Amino acid sequence: MKRLILMRHAKSDWSLGQPDHERTLNKRGRQSAKALGRWLAAEGLTPDQVLCSTATRTRETLKRLALDPEPQTVFEDRLYHAGPESMFRQLSAATGTTVLMVGHNPGIAAFADEISATAPPHPRFHDYPTGATLVVEFDIDVWADLAWQSGVPRGFVIPRELLDSGEA
Repeated sequence: MKRLILMRHAKSDWSLGQPDHERTLNKRGRQSAKALGRWLAAEGLTPDQVLCSTATRTRETLKRLALDPEPQTVFEDRLYHAGPESMFRQLSAATGTTVLMVGHNPGIAAFADEISATAPPHPRFHDYPTGATLVVEFDIDVWADLAWQSGVPRGFVIPRELLDSGEA
């Protein structure tokens, strides 16, 4: 069994006029990333490998998750605004049992939809807002055996739910 935690970066700050790749998180994004980290820990979702875009906002999201223990992490240029095919190739080469992939829309929403056998029953799944996180499991022994529409969704959350519920 393999598990993917597919996370879109938290809310970034457009007000500073930074180039897209260098945009940092805004205040809400920083709070959201911390809330997502606490949610992952509470759910027992500890990745042993991370595949993360090289963009500043994805790296900052990952850092603020405060994962413990710290997993093996690969910062990958090819995940910066990657489409579903590129994300599939990156995941197919993964070595971890539970892999966290941190990326960007619109590719991450399309990838989530195409990798899952069914959509989770959540009204925000298809637009995959900032910080959206899907947990999906695959009945495979190695990631090289990954197939489209083979994942079974086990959870989906958006930061607003965590912040509004007081779980953050």
